[in-house]
Amino acid sequence: MAEVVDGGRRTSERLVNLTIALLTARTYLSRDRLREMVEGYRGLNDDNFMRQFERDKDTLRNLGVPIEVGTDDRYFDDEVGYRIRRDDFELPPVTFDSDEVAVLVCATQVWQQAATAETTAAALAKLWASGIEPDMNRMVALQPHISAREPVWQPIWAAVQARQKVCFDYHDVRRVVQPWALAWRGGAWYLAGFDETRGDKRVFKLARLRGGVQTVGAPEAYEMPDMPVDELLAGLKAPAPDAEAVVDIRVGRAPWLTRRALSVGDAAHGWQRWRVPYAVGPDAVGDLAMAGADARVVEPPELAAAVSAHHAALLQRLGVTS
Repeated sequence: MAEVVDGGRRTSERLVNLTIALLTARTYLSRDRLREMVEGYRGLNDDNFMRQFERDKDTLRNLGVPIEVGTDDRYFDDEVGYRIRRDDFELPPVTFDSDEVAVLVCATQVWQQAATAETTAAALAKLWASGIEPDMNRMVALQPHISAREPVWQPIWAAVQARQKVCFDYHDVRRVVQPWALAWRGGAWYLAGFDETRGDKRVFKLARLRGGVQTVGAPEAYEMPDMPVDELLAGLKAPAPDAEAVVDIRVGRAPWLTRRALSVGDAAHGWQRWRVPYAVGPDAVGDLAMAGADARVVEPPELAAAVSAHHAALLQRLGVTS
């Protein structure tokens, strides 16, 4: 299982670093320069590098990333290079297969995981060291607009890729589920799959899962359904807000909260106070708890206590002591 996850992460890191290099460079980059700068190419022999580079180009193009081929030298056009034009870097609506979805999801996470953020910084450092000045304004095009902070997200994603059953507590019932797909709807992550406990297909909100996630049996234990998973997710609707919380949020953090909130001024240095509408219930607690130390509930006190209890329970499950 670890090999599946680690291999996917290495692929996503290499693809993101290649995209960064092509998008931020102001000139065409030759294959040799890309081989030096992109993590994952160095150490490969010539044949393996060429095969891997061609596969990566095809993968990015299949995802809708427009890679342009050309040269900056008007007199010597035999040395071709590659770049991504910022004006063209808006993806049209496309349909992704399971492998492409895995790449996109991994690429989304790299902006929030410290290990991959270090790799991204290293990629930019290689650009500067090679005499290429990256255009940092172009990095905005790569920033994701979703997060994956639920602790259960990673093991469920790995189980979806491996077609391996999982078990977890949901509404105080132990469920055994064939995971089909993860989907982001209305600011939250959902799992679509076949619930063997209930004997029917079901959709589960990740914020409501309790007790962690365990895998059951061997990988490739079931076949994916013929029906589009979107049919399962079509009826998902977020509950209507029926209360309002006062929350201090660190500036620039927790966009899923601030997008629906009203700013009511500054709090402490580096913090801003917001009025956040929410629907009373466990979903609101999980939504606020996802922000971790970047959000402090000021009012109402019962919501603040519930979020604190949620954090304490999570730390206890992880074996972390304060």
